[in-house]
Amino acid sequence: MRNLFDIDNWKIIEKSFDPTKQKQAESIFSIGNGSFGQRANFEEKYSGDTLQGSYVGGVYYPDKTRVGWWKNGYPEYFAKVLNACNWIGINIEIDGIALDLSTCEVSSFYRELDMFRGTLTRKFKAKFSNGKEIEVCSLRFCSMHREEVAAISYSVTPLNFSGNVKFTPYLDGKVSNHDSNYNEFFWEEDSRKVDNKKGVVCAKTKKTNFAVATAMRYSFWREGELLDIHPNIAQQEFYVENNFEHYLEKGVKFTLKKYVSIVSTLNHSEFSIIPRAINQVRDAYIAGFDALLAEHESAWSEIWKNADIQIEGDTAAQQGIRFNIFQLYQTYTGKNAKLNIGPKGFTGEKYGGATYWDTEAYCLPFYLKTASPEISKQLLIYRYNHLEKAIENAAKLGFIDGAALYPMVTMNGEECHNEWEITFEEIHRNGAIAFGIYNYVRHTGDVAYLAQYGRPVLVGIARFWAQRFNWSESKKAYVMLGVTGPNEYENNVNNNWYTNYLAKWCIQYALEVDTQIRQESKSVLTAGEEEKWQHIIDNVYFPKLEGTNIYLQQDGFMDKEQLSASDIPENQRPINQHWSWDRILRSIFIKQADVLQGLYLFEDHFDSETLRENFDFYEPKTVHESSLSPCVHVILAAKIGNMDKAYELYLRTSRLDLDDYNHEADEGLHITSMAGTWMSVVEGMAGVRIHENGLSIDPKIPAAWKSYKFQILYKNNPIAIAVTQSEIKIKNLGEFSLEMSVLGAEITLNATEERTINLTTLTV
Repeated sequence: MRNLFDIDNWKIIEKSFDPTKQKQAESIFSIGNGSFGQRANFEEKYSGDTLQGSYVGGVYYPDKTRVGWWKNGYPEYFAKVLNACNWIGINIEIDGIALDLSTCEVSSFYRELDMFRGTLTRKFKAKFSNGKEIEVCSLRFCSMHREEVAAISYSVTPLNFSGNVKFTPYLDGKVSNHDSNYNEFFWEEDSRKVDNKKGVVCAKTKKTNFAVATAMRYSFWREGELLDIHPNIAQQEFYVENNFEHYLEKGVKFTLKKYVSIVSTLNHSEFSIIPRAINQVRDAYIAGFDALLAEHESAWSEIWKNADIQIEGDTAAQQGIRFNIFQLYQTYTGKNAKLNIGPKGFTGEKYGGATYWDTEAYCLPFYLKTASPEISKQLLIYRYNHLEKAIENAAKLGFIDGAALYPMVTMNGEECHNEWEITFEEIHRNGAIAFGIYNYVRHTGDVAYLAQYGRPVLVGIARFWAQRFNWSESKKAYVMLGVTGPNEYENNVNNNWYTNYLAKWCIQYALEVDTQIRQESKSVLTAGEEEKWQHIIDNVYFPKLEGTNIYLQQDGFMDKEQLSASDIPENQRPINQHWSWDRILRSIFIKQADVLQGLYLFEDHFDSETLRENFDFYEPKTVHESSLSPCVHVILAAKIGNMDKAYELYLRTSRLDLDDYNHEADEGLHITSMAGTWMSVVEGMAGVRIHENGLSIDPKIPAAWKSYKFQILYKNNPIAIAVTQSEIKIKNLGEFSLEMSVLGAEITLNATEERTINLTTLTV
């Protein structure tokens, strides 16, 4: 474990300025509120290596696909989350010299992300080339209470002089995406206006015509005294500023408090966004910084009451899990039905900020157990609303009769991923959406959702799978050719076990749901469809290693040289940054759980020996170069009792970005895999399972931990679970009695009742 920053239970702390870590820090110290987010760029000018990043939820640009040659079925564009107006800007000058930590002498530096409060603080001392030295302290947050508001408190104290200091608060909409395929600028200016102590910039995206209005106001203080200032105003295309000089006395703190509102046409009409931004920033200005901060902190406090996991005895593990939970709620709060969860959230541009299968496979279980069922339902209705687009996507590839293929990457339901092995072949994403529906229903019992929203999606997905299988006369079975499984280090394979198993299950589940619902409403299946589907279910081919319980990842897997990840020299890891793609594809090495992904989802279908045998076969071959990999292995390792491996991989998943295991934190964080980290504790260590027939808990605890505790929701009923080395305590925090299985014993917990079970003797 290589700690980039200090270990603390509730904070991420950087105690010295290291320009080589700046882009990593900008990602890790990012803040957001589910509606917009901001990388931890400096407010003042910084001429060093940086990735400017201000992002607005749901606002994207269809960047033209860049491929070497065109194939039928390719998407025309790759959606890009847009780098939007830079709202944090506050430049400082002394005697015409800009404050710039790349050129000034930095004698002390402290940066802190307080996850409990949801605030980013920075404090430093900088000496200018003329010898003058100042101390700066800034605090900023994106309000979790007012979804379109942010605020900054920026203080300057002269340390060895008294004299004039120039302040320039500004808004700059002339920002570009680093990942633009053709270096295109994605914005057009709509309007701008600047006045005394306020300004607004409004810009529109090209092609998609999203409009975003960003408004600012500010006040200036000497210690606790509000000062009356008379700034100069200036503007140019996409840009507005105020600037003023003020005489600062040595040793006295002067503070600029900047308020910002960011409003887009995702939620409001084009004609209302500018007045709304102006009105909201005015209200924030009137309320004042302290009041905004208090209501923001209160909102975070409520989140932590339900979502926190407390680990005693292992600060690195504690910091890791809280960092993951914090970033998840900064990315998605469930308040806006038009938004989903991008793999990088609001922390970077990579992956376009779009929706992947990660949402249903990894994020949904987190929100199902920590938040109101409405939030999870909303994530699934998002897919229902895109069903017609999924049918169109399938039709582009030649599928008919209502077959639905959900996109690998999307902003609006259209496929916008342009790598052929992903767009055409990584079709298992369809199954993750169906499993998400199943998971939601077994957690909530919401059969009404299943009838109205779930069945149409399931039937469309099943129709796709039924057409994607084909009959093999030589095998006398249905096979699936030319796919890419979750292991993206294998492309264009035949009979990927995970895809075949998931597809068969999807068809079977769609039949079960249609049968269940047709008792009250007519079946939606066409003539002969049920019989055809049943024939497929009964005759799917699955590759298996003869004489064992090992399911082969795909046909021909044993033709590869059978090596272990430990055989790879350390200086060649990660292999995706050192090896050619040809070498990777021919190797045995696995990027992430593939067969094991299926055994995790369908654990109930297999006995413990099968789980163990497959884990022991595949995990040593896995390089865990996908952020989604370690968490699945933690859950299975804990299930089979391999706690050393479970703990090792838990630290890897929980600290993937904090310790930058894969050397890519500078591009943004792995938000969706963070939900997998939460699953590692709740489903892995604590053994929490919600089956069709109820709740079960089978807890284990790593040797390094004294205890851990958390809450979950089961059918909207809160339950507190605490595990030590010797016992488990379970408390029903709800109003109804609950039946559950704990370590194989059936118990009933009445409302408010707490039960303690000894882990060594299994006595109550």
